[in-house]
Amino acid sequence: MTRLQTPPEGISQETLAGLVTEAVQQTLMQQGVLLDAQALASASALAGSVAAALPLLPLAQRHAIDSFKGDWTALISEFFRMVPERIASGGPAVSDPASGRAPPEAGRLQNIAERAAGLQSMLLEDWAGEVAGSTYLEEKLRIPRSTLHRWQRRGEVVALRKGGRKHVFPLAQFVDGRPVLGISDVLSAIGNPRLAWFWLTRPAPELNGRVPIEMLREDMVTDVVRAARAVS
Repeated sequence: MTRLQTPPEGISQETLAGLVTEAVQQTLMQQGVLLDAQALASASALAGSVAAALPLLPLAQRHAIDSFKGDWTALISEFFRMVPERIASGGPAVSDPASGRAPPEAGRLQNIAERAAGLQSMLLEDWAGEVAGSTYLEEKLRIPRSTLHRWQRRGEVVALRKGGRKHVFPLAQFVDGRPVLGISDVLSAIGNPRLAWFWLTRPAPELNGRVPIEMLREDMVTDVVRAARAVS
């Protein structure tokens, strides 16, 4: 009974909440789910709070939750309708479970996410520029499919999901049949390929308004990578 009422493996409630919050946020970004920055932070924090609270419930309540067959979406929507009233009356708001505060701003990257929030409703070519699949790249740029897929696995090329499981590749990242230097570092810093490419193709305040991908094509790798790490 005692074991069921504590987080697994002796992890504290705050630590468990923080781990789940981070994992959910990273997964959403890596899978290309483009939520606005506030929704991304809130969804991740809520998932962490739920994961941390469940092990502390009495066994009877946990069994009741496990056996619930109703509409979870409606139940959660009702909860969200109550939150503003709770805040207005001075009650606690949804917070960062690891610190007791609202999740901190993630700096410029959250601003990028806000600007990119509408990308899912747009045609890929309308915001990403010219893109092509592996067949085109093999025929026109002489990049073997095996090489392209190896670059993709290693995070050395920006691959954007289009439709179900198909990926396309922005052409502006290639010079002489290879992705420009610095792409892998930007992807490592920002994580989400869509957000990374969105940042790469827009004027960046960190670079005095210059476009990062244009700078990479001019071998100005150090400045671009430093800026990417700063916004992330």
